Amino acid sequence: MNAADIAWVLISTALVLLMTPGVAFFYGGMVPLRSVIATKMQSFASLGFVSLLWAVCGYSLVFSEGNALIGGLHYLLLEGVGMEPSATYATTIPHVLFMLFQATFAIVTPALITGAIAERVPFKTWLVVMCMWSLLVYVPVAHWVWGPGGWIAAMGGLDFAGGMVVHMTSGFAALTAAVFLGNRTSFKPDETNNFSSLMVLLGATLLWFGWIGFNAGSALAANGLAAQAAATTILAASSAMSVWMICDWIIHGRPTAMGAAVGAVVGLVAITPAAGYVTLQAAILIGMVTAVVCHYVTRFVKTKLKTDDTVDVFACHGIGGLMGSLLTAVFSTTAINPAGADGLLYGGTKLFVANLVGSCAVIAFTMVMTYFVFKCVSYIMPIRVSEDVEKSGMDANQHGERAFTLR
Repeated sequence: MNAADIAWVLISTALVLLMTPGVAFFYGGMVPLRSVIATKMQSFASLGFVSLLWAVCGYSLVFSEGNALIGGLHYLLLEGVGMEPSATYATTIPHVLFMLFQATFAIVTPALITGAIAERVPFKTWLVVMCMWSLLVYVPVAHWVWGPGGWIAAMGGLDFAGGMVVHMTSGFAALTAAVFLGNRTSFKPDETNNFSSLMVLLGATLLWFGWIGFNAGSALAANGLAAQAAATTILAASSAMSVWMICDWIIHGRPTAMGAAVGAVVGLVAITPAAGYVTLQAAILIGMVTAVVCHYVTRFVKTKLKTDDTVDVFACHGIGGLMGSLLTAVFSTTAINPAGADGLLYGGTKLFVANLVGSCAVIAFTMVMTYFVFKCVSYIMPIRVSEDVEKSGMDANQHGERAFTLR
């Protein structure tokens, strides 16, 4: 084992764990004051429930030997996951550390969905949906891409840190959930009713900080590839944020703090699958192109589709992850990572086909299974709060608390 690798992945695990509270602050600032706690709690709860689910069977179903579609039960209840390195993954760090690092990815993914269903789903219902969705959507897709024998990996697909696994699953699940639930009674496509842009900026800052562990930590070693992934992450976020503000300037006449925060997150999402495979110059282009596309999609979903994806999860994570996966297959080069593949720009076509087919499969599977989960849960418990609760706010009704008490 390598002490530097262990230290870096320990730090990265802590950084990625910080992203889930970051999501809570990011989303909490974008909803009305009456439902800030309820929105944040839906994200924060993932730290508890999904962590336990991961320990019981999630890790085993993703990372133990199985078949092309799902892993086995060799690590059930973390049996055999100890302080020695894994024979398959991350051979310079303890197996238990690799498991913990991967747990933080499983935790943050369902938390991302919550922004699309704000002020509609009872907390108890969300806990059931979150656990079912994690097992039926996240776990299989993670195995397809990262697990031993997973079919997308076997095709030659590349996803360095979760473009397909984390962002496409959560983003397309968010769209499905928003359509299934219907719009809030207060929904107006051309208006925002956010509580605090300062809270949004705080959340974006925590996410950007944590994303260094998310992407650079996925090198699973303290080496040059980790440094490259950190650099591509920062550059893509910077370019996307800058382009997003320019788009706001052109279309709306002025940039906003919330728009800048969203733009940065879009860049972070887009570079996630590519971080360890592309050049610094490519990272800047990926951030710029994805920002333009996602900026348009955010407006299209609300004003054309009239869909209440409250904080634009689909546009930022679903479309951002899709763009990142496809652009990875364009800009990837073995000059950066010999363990990767050459993309279209360098004469390779296999990677593009694999990532395109894999992305389409992830989209279809995620949307069908997300609908299935929400439909099943709707038969056994209320899937939406009442109109009165929605109007008065979910904080007092669901948690008996208020974000602020004015005296």
